[in-house]
Order: sequence, then structure tokens, then C-alpha cells
Amino acid sequence: MRERIQTALGALEPQHLEVLDESHMHSRGLETHFKAVVVSPAFAGLNAVKRHQKVYGTLGELMGQFHALALHTYTPDEWAQLGQAPDSPTCRGGH
Repeated sequence: MRERIQTALGALEPQHLEVLDESHMHSRGLETHFKAVVVSPAFAGLNAVKRHQKVYGTLGELMGQFHALALHTYTPDEWAQLGQAPDSPTCRGGH
């Protein structure tokens, strides 16, 4: 699943792309929770909601095949200043 997400996000022509399987941090099983760090010029001028909508649209039907996706979307200039995305929080359970 991680590779499928990564391949789909390639359509955004990212300058930097990380897709991490964080399922081990949660109690819902394998390949259920992912984190994506996407750096793309396609995000220029878009707020966080519009950036996330662009990612969701790019993933299409894949969105229904896993439980959660933590998104960190940046323009190249933002990424040059930050250089890294924040760590994911520890899961609180959520049974």
C-alpha cells in the first residue's frame, strides 16, 4: 500500500516525497495508517485545506483502502525553510 500511495502522489511532481507506514503505532492492523510528506510547486498559493483536497483527489479510490493519512504538504520554499515535517503523535488507542 505504501508503494501504491507513493506512486499515485508522483502525479503531483513532488520535489520531495516521503510515505511512511505508521501502522505499528496504532491498533487497527497492518497497512492502515500512513504519513505523507509532499513538497510540490502545485501547492503554491493554496491553503492547507486546498492542498489536502488536491492530495485526496490525486489518491482517488486509494483513500478508501486504508484508515488514516497524516498529510504534511509544503511548497519548495516552505520546505527549504523547515527541512522536515513534525513527528507523528503517539496513538491514544481509539478502539
